[in-house]
Amino acid sequence: MDAGDLGLVLIPLLAVAAPLLARGIRPLIRVPIIVFELVLGILAGPAVLGWVEPTPILEKLSDFGLAMLFFIAGSEIDFRAVAGRPLVRASIGWAISVVLGIGIGFLLAPGEGVVVIAIALSSTALGTLMPILRDAQETDTPFGRAVTVIGAVGEFLPLIAISLFLSTRTTPLATAVLLAFVVLAGLAVLMARRMPHGRLHSFVRATLHTSDQFGVRFVLLLIASLVGLSVVLDLDMLLGAFVAGAVWRIIMARAPEKDAEAVETKLEAIAFGFLVPIFFLYTGVNFDLQALTGSSSAMLMLPLFLVALLVLRGTTAQLSAPTGASARDRTAIGLLAATGLPIIVAVTAIGVDQKMIDTGTAAALVGAGMLSVLLFPLIGMLIRGEAARLVDPALVRETPQGEL
Repeated sequence: MDAGDLGLVLIPLLAVAAPLLARGIRPLIRVPIIVFELVLGILAGPAVLGWVEPTPILEKLSDFGLAMLFFIAGSEIDFRAVAGRPLVRASIGWAISVVLGIGIGFLLAPGEGVVVIAIALSSTALGTLMPILRDAQETDTPFGRAVTVIGAVGEFLPLIAISLFLSTRTTPLATAVLLAFVVLAGLAVLMARRMPHGRLHSFVRATLHTSDQFGVRFVLLLIASLVGLSVVLDLDMLLGAFVAGAVWRIIMARAPEKDAEAVETKLEAIAFGFLVPIFFLYTGVNFDLQALTGSSSAMLMLPLFLVALLVLRGTTAQLSAPTGASARDRTAIGLLAATGLPIIVAVTAIGVDQKMIDTGTAAALVGAGMLSVLLFPLIGMLIRGEAARLVDPALVRETPQGEL
């Protein structure tokens, strides 16, 4: 058995070890489970022990995991609650982040890589933050809604930027293709809103506890269709996954609450019990630790990128802070807004493939993203006032784990 075959056994083993480790230290401190997944992936990968090697099978499963992460993020956004002024403010904040990111890119890695750095530093990991907000019962509070709209913009607009500026097509053609996708996605959303769903909801309910599992199969078809459309149009596949989540939310909006929760539970099981952990573990396996530690410039850039994430996203996020928000809440919003990793992984991979950035810069950006996931949500929720929830074992037993 070679390292590639061994990975098919070790990846599930590491996926089981991660929540055990997270639960083990919860009486002391609450650390996001993806931190353990990333670290375990690095340890088992070529950078340290060499037990797991990148393989086509694991790579495809990792891609599916990333797509599911964005699907879940899209499905959890209440667009009616964030539309209008909150969306405009968050979009303005993101645009300012991009402009400042371009300036930082020119300072740290002048050249074509400026675009890659700007997109990476303007992103927010909504898929990582939503379970944190849900577990802390913050999704329906002004604080939670502010973080949600910041994260939605911080995931969706970077995907648009990737499709426009990092496409293999020229920018005008890429713009036309993107507009075509927007039109098709808009038609899908419109159909989801206007078509009667009674029969669909009835069939989903009738197959909830049978081998048919129509609801789950329908979601997988929806994701595959919109992701496939993105790939055919040479857009980032995550764009399709995100839109698929939004369409599914609309379809299930008028379904009986019990049925909607049952389907959501099944989808979360597939996402956070199977595919998403593979993505984070495989990200750790692929992390080029040697490119980071073997380059003094890369080691210097890592803390600079981490600070840049906090400054760019943390300061511009204040535009979206709720009216009358306290200094603690504003600080927590800034820290959560500066949490980024999935978009950073995606955009740096494109940058390295197109030789826009070197592996050292990519490793520094991904390393900064990893540290942001480790530090910023933990500090932010402590500042927000969740200290009791984070360290009280009784509360831990009452709170669902999620992808945290």
